[in-house]
This record gives sequence, C-alpha cells and structure tokens, in this order.
Amino acid sequence: MIVALDHIAIAVPDLEKSIKRFMEDFGLSFQGQEDVAAAKTSTAFFPLAETSIELVHPLNGEGPIQGYLDKKGGGLHHLCFRSDDIDADVERLKEKGYQFLSEAPTLGAHNCRVIFIHPKSCDGVLIELNQPQDANNIAEGQH
Repeated sequence: MIVALDHIAIAVPDLEKSIKRFMEDFGLSFQGQEDVAAAKTSTAFFPLAETSIELVHPLNGEGPIQGYLDKKGGGLHHLCFRSDDIDADVERLKEKGYQFLSEAPTLGAHNCRVIFIHPKSCDGVLIELNQPQDANNIAEGQH
C-alpha cells in the first residue's frame, strides 16, 4: 500500500547552488547531504510534511499541458510549494532575479492563487507557488 510521497528527485548541474536555492530562496529545511557511491551520485534532502500528487491533463485538448504532452509525451511537469503570502514571496524572488511565467498570481485549482517560476530560473524545473484562499484548504492540506 502506498502511504506517502517519499521524494521528488531533480537532477541539478550545481548541487551547492541548488542547495542554497532551496534553503534561502524557498525557505526549506536542509536535512543533509549524502554521497551514494553505488549510484555515483551526491544527494541532498529537504523534507516536507504535507504533499500530494497532482495529475494534470489538458482540458479539451488545449493549453500549456497539451503543448507539454505534444513535446515530451508526459513526465514530471512541476513542483509546487505552498505559500502563506504569495505576493511577498513573488516580490522577494523577483528581487533575487527569478523569472515568472506571468506577472501576478492567478486563480488555480482548489481556489488557490498560483504563479509559476520559469524553468530556466530553477535548473530546468517548472516550480509553482500557491496560496490557499480559505482555511478549509489549508487545514485539509490541499492546493
């Protein structure tokens, strides 16, 4: 039985730079670094208490997900970080040089305000920030 999402792995060209990004820019707690000789990798972990898997499919065969599927045929699309003040986070990240796919957050699933950080700002990974608009979503851990 599957009971939790263990982790999402992201291949990065500069581990130290990426560790700094997740700690300083996204405010995640760094659990540590480990070399795995058998896999010829160095790893770094940032545990998060609540998460979910979101399956995304194009509505009526249109939109950016359709373009993604046409280009890549499926796969990891994005990571999403929950925010308690999305406007402040967007401003802070813009000051650090992050590029976004839109000028401001828009309404997304579960009545959340959402915005996406351009993948070229994050080692090729599309990152979404979201902020639930009511206490029920926050309490249920939904986004």
